[in-house]
Amino acid sequence: MVDFDAVIARLQSQVPDLRSVQGAGAYKALVEGNTTPQQDPAAYVIPLGLRGSTPEAVAGLFRQPIAESIGVVLFIRGHDAHGAKALADVRPFIDTVIGAIAGWQSSDELGVFQLSRGALIGISSGLLSYQIDFAINDQLRIAT
Repeated sequence: MVDFDAVIARLQSQVPDLRSVQGAGAYKALVEGNTTPQQDPAAYVIPLGLRGSTPEAVAGLFRQPIAESIGVVLFIRGHDAHGAKALADVRPFIDTVIGAIAGWQSSDELGVFQLSRGALIGISSGLLSYQIDFAINDQLRIAT
């Protein structure tokens, strides 16, 4: 399973221009409070779920490939009402976040993170939000 603290530490060390990198609890508070980050650029690392593949069960062992997905939500203020400056400024952050996470392994998973997708979430009052999703392959192993 993904070590979210390790992902946060990785972003803090590899993307030093991010002024704040936090986890799902802080992101939940932000969304529920309908507020914006106190500092920008900011990133939030959030769980997106698990997906299982076809399992195998042989001689007392259940084995199933899984992929765990995470999202990195970026917030960048463009200092203009329409966020045009933020649109120009976000690309280097996207590239740097992808470079920091893709191909990296947070703990003892079988695979490394791979880029799944990226998408603009929104622009409001000059604050742009962009989500980058990654997935990592692993395997369930359960003695039966």
